[in-house]
Amino acid sequence: MSRTCRALGASVAMLVLLAHAAHAAPPLEEPRQSPNGRLEAARLQAVQAAVDALAARRRDLLPRSDGLLDLRCIFHAHAGDSSHTGGKPEEMLAAAKLAGVRVVFLSDHFRPPRDYMDSWRGLRDGVLFIPGSEARGFLLHPEASVFPLMDQPVPELVPAVVRGEGMAFLSHIEERPDHPMDGLTGLEIYNRHYDAKRDFTGMLQLVLRLTDPERLKELSGLVERFPDACLAAQCLYPQAYLDKWDAANATGRFTGVAANDCHHNQIFLLKKVDDETALLGTIVDKDEGMRKVRASLRPTLRPLLAGKPPGAIVARIDFDPYERSFRNVSTHVLAAAQTEPALRAAVKAGRAYVAHDWMGDPTGFDFRGVGDGHDQNASGGFRMGDERPWSPGLRLLVRSPLPATLRLLRDGRVETVTEGNTLEHPVSRPGVYRVELWLTLDGERRPWVYSNPIYLRGQGR
Repeated sequence: MSRTCRALGASVAMLVLLAHAAHAAPPLEEPRQSPNGRLEAARLQAVQAAVDALAARRRDLLPRSDGLLDLRCIFHAHAGDSSHTGGKPEEMLAAAKLAGVRVVFLSDHFRPPRDYMDSWRGLRDGVLFIPGSEARGFLLHPEASVFPLMDQPVPELVPAVVRGEGMAFLSHIEERPDHPMDGLTGLEIYNRHYDAKRDFTGMLQLVLRLTDPERLKELSGLVERFPDACLAAQCLYPQAYLDKWDAANATGRFTGVAANDCHHNQIFLLKKVDDETALLGTIVDKDEGMRKVRASLRPTLRPLLAGKPPGAIVARIDFDPYERSFRNVSTHVLAAAQTEPALRAAVKAGRAYVAHDWMGDPTGFDFRGVGDGHDQNASGGFRMGDERPWSPGLRLLVRSPLPATLRLLRDGRVETVTEGNTLEHPVSRPGVYRVELWLTLDGERRPWVYSNPIYLRGQGR
C-alpha cells in the first residue's frame, strides 16, 4: 500500500480510530510510584543505582548490516523563538554536543513577519539543524518557505508543507485526539509537556517545596544529584498518543516521533515583594503573570524573605536545561548520512524509534523482519517503516543493547512479551507490528523504547 492511503476521508479515519482504540493495549504495568513519589530521595537514589547497573550490563552490538547510521535527533525544539522560550540557539548547540545529539529539528513559533525557515539550517560544529515551526497544531518542516500560505486553511497548508520532501506531524495529541491524519507524515507519539500538564499534584507539591526553606534545600540537592531522574519523574506511558497512532496505522503509514518540547523555561523563581509576600513563577513570566504567595497562608515563606530587598530572587531551581531535556527523550533516526535530504528520507520512511535516553543508551536497538530465504539479502531483511505482504515463514527479530522487557504489539494489541536482549517471533498473520522496550528501575518497569512499525498487510504468494 502506498502513502496515498493517507488521503482517506476524515469520516472513515474516525470510524477506524473509534473501533481500534477500544482494543488498544494498556501499559505493560501501571506505575508503582506517583510522579511526586518518584521525587523522594530514596526513590531517586535507587533509580540512579539501577541506571548505573544497567549501563554496566550494556552490550556493544555489532554494526548494522544495512550500513545506516543511528542518529540521535530532537524534534519539537524551541530556542529564542518566543517570549516564553528561555534558551537561545547557541545554548542549544552546546547542549546538543554534550548530550550526543546529532540533529535538531527546530520548531520555531510562527511570528510574522519573520519566516521560520530563516532559522539555523545546516551543520554547525557537528550538529545538523533543520528549520521548522510549531504552528496550527502541527510540527511543520517544509523544504522551502511556505510563509504566504501559513494563514490558509489546513487542507491547503498541509499539502504545501509536505510537497517534495517536506514533513508535517500532528502535535499535542491530547488537545486534538479526533483530528484526521489526512496528508500528514506522522505524529508525536510522546510529548514531554503532556506529562507536565497531567501532574497537577506534583506541580502543587513544587509550590510547597519552593516556599519552605528546608524542603527547598532538599529539592535543590536532589536536582543537583539526580538531574535526569528528577526531570523524568513525571514521565508516564503515553496511552492517548499511542492509541491515536495505532488507529491511524490500521489503514495508513505514519511515522511516530518524540516531542521533546524543550524551551529551557522551566527555571522556577521565588521573588520577594515584601516581608509578607512573594511571587512564584518562571524566568519567562512577567511579575503580573506570576502567582502571589502570602506568608499569612504559607508561614514557612517568612524565613526565605527575611533580610532580602524587594525584588530579590530568593529561590531558583532549573529543571530543564537543554542538555537534560535532550537526554530525557529523543528520536533515533536510521539514516544513510547526516544530511538534511538523508534525514528527511529516513523519517518519512519510518526508520526511527523513540527512546528515553537517560535510562540507558539505546544505540544498536534493531527491529527487523526476515523470511525463510527469499527476504534475506545484504541489508538483512526488511526494517522499521517497511511494508511487505504477509506470507508464511516470516519472522520478526528484535535486539537490544540492554536487558529489557520486550513487548511486541500487533495492531496495538499485545502479541508476545519476553525478557532479555533478543526476541524472535514467527509471524502467523498479517498486521502492523511495533515493539516497546521497558526497563526496571527501583522495582518499577518504565517505558524506554518505542519502535516505528513494520507493516505486513494482506497475503503474498
